[in-house]
This record gives sequence, C-alpha cells and structure tokens, in this order.
Amino acid sequence: MAAPISVRLDEGVQATLEAEARNRGIGLATYLRQLAAEAARAVRRNAIRSQSAAVARHIAENPEARDFAEVWGTPRSEGL
Repeated sequence: MAAPISVRLDEGVQATLEAEARNRGIGLATYLRQLAAEAARAVRRNAIRSQSAAVARHIAENPEARDFAEVWGTPRSEGL
C-alpha cells in the first residue's frame, strides 16, 4: 500500500479541483490520485520517447550502430 502524502493547495486551486471531483462523482483524494497517475504515465512515456530518440540519433550518427540495426532491426518473414 502506498504511503499517504500531504499537499498544500491554494484556496482557488482546491476549490476548482473539488468542483471537478464533484462533477465526476468522486472525492477530491480520488481525483488527485487519478491526476497523479495520469501525470506519472505521461512522464514515463516522455522518458521512453526521449530515450528512443537518443537511440535513433546514435544509430543515425554511428555506422557500426547502423549496421547492427540493419541486422537486428525489423524481423523478416523468411520461410513463411
């Protein structure tokens, strides 16, 4: 089980988030957990995209890496 955390919100921010949580029929804590989970997924996706771009740059700039990618890249459907 995750440990609880404490967050201070400005009154206006809290009022806005509480209103949206009510509109969704959930409590503020549940809504904040959903927002945090969505943000964490976005952070992970962005990190993966950044790492993939770095690999692509390396392959584009390095002939040895490019040769490796040619051999080990997209699987071929030989013999089917």
